[in-house]
Amino acid sequence: MALPDALKRAACSDIGKGEGVAAATLNRVTRIKLKQFTAFETLDLTPSPGVNVFLGTNGTGKTHLMKVAYAACDARATGVPFPEKLARLFLPSGRNFGRLVKRRPGRSKAVAEVEWGNARVRASFSSQARSPASATVSARKVRKLVTPAAVATSQFVYIPVKEMLANAPGFRSLYSSRDIHFEEVYSDILDRAFLPPYRGAPDRTRRRLLDALRKVLEGRVQSKGEEFFLVNRQGKLEFTLLAEGLRKLGLLWLLIQNGTLAEGSILFWDEPETNLNPKLFPALIEILLELQREGVQIFVATHDYLILKQFDLQAGKADRLLFHALFMDSDSGNVACSSTNSYVDIAPNAIAEAFSDVYDREIRRSLGTHQ
Repeated sequence: MALPDALKRAACSDIGKGEGVAAATLNRVTRIKLKQFTAFETLDLTPSPGVNVFLGTNGTGKTHLMKVAYAACDARATGVPFPEKLARLFLPSGRNFGRLVKRRPGRSKAVAEVEWGNARVRASFSSQARSPASATVSARKVRKLVTPAAVATSQFVYIPVKEMLANAPGFRSLYSSRDIHFEEVYSDILDRAFLPPYRGAPDRTRRRLLDALRKVLEGRVQSKGEEFFLVNRQGKLEFTLLAEGLRKLGLLWLLIQNGTLAEGSILFWDEPETNLNPKLFPALIEILLELQREGVQIFVATHDYLILKQFDLQAGKADRLLFHALFMDSDSGNVACSSTNSYVDIAPNAIAEAFSDVYDREIRRSLGTHQ
């Protein structure tokens, strides 16, 4: 579905004015370093301040990479210890924190480190670690125009593959009082979704984005108690009766409407294509690009060719877009990463390779040479 021309032509935000903008800039993730952590032997990633698209075969650590960055961001904003947040997101068996160390014979040590400009948080722990409390944590604070209040009010959002709005009633109270085996991203995203909007009318950018989503959804999202509804000309449709792909767009509507996704925030989204009709991909990608233009840093992991190509086709010259291909290096046998801002330079491109293979098989069949 096409978006309004006004949204497509929206100018990039000027990110060089004022202390608030400086603080927002310093809240962006500027580096992620991992050593012997889960699937990774070593990784040193410099992400784009705009959109980062992760691709790779299963088991190359796309989700793990985003969870580490999100854990660091959330820990920095809330004061929860970084190792504790990692444990809540990864849920190692028996809360045995040492199980997050890459498996190998003997005793090993893992390091997870995330930087935001001049700020950094680092956790190191051995394969013998029994609890997150046994990890060694170090931090370096920002020395420029950013205050603790600015960090605390920054928003860091992780949208998991599984949609949660339809399962919201009772979940947060159950999660807070019972030891249930759910990664904390599910509770976190509901906390963000239930935030009330700011006082006053939304600014021009939020109005444009909300109008675009309203056209795609053919309505707007409303909550009552702990239930979510799509309100349209037919009335109120509860989310349990709504297609799961549309629920994801409804969640995006809520996060924009309540100001969670605003300048200086960071969005992590694992496989946004899941259960979403491909006809809606262009609208989704244009909204993500527009959020980036307004100062939101975005991390997306995908297995879908159309998602990848929509980013390539819709991004303008001023958009800050990086593709990160994660793959198993044939020489070392370890996960490696190749980053580029050009789609044609993605190497290896597991998604395009799979698409090309299907296309070649179709051609061979049409020529009568299919085997």
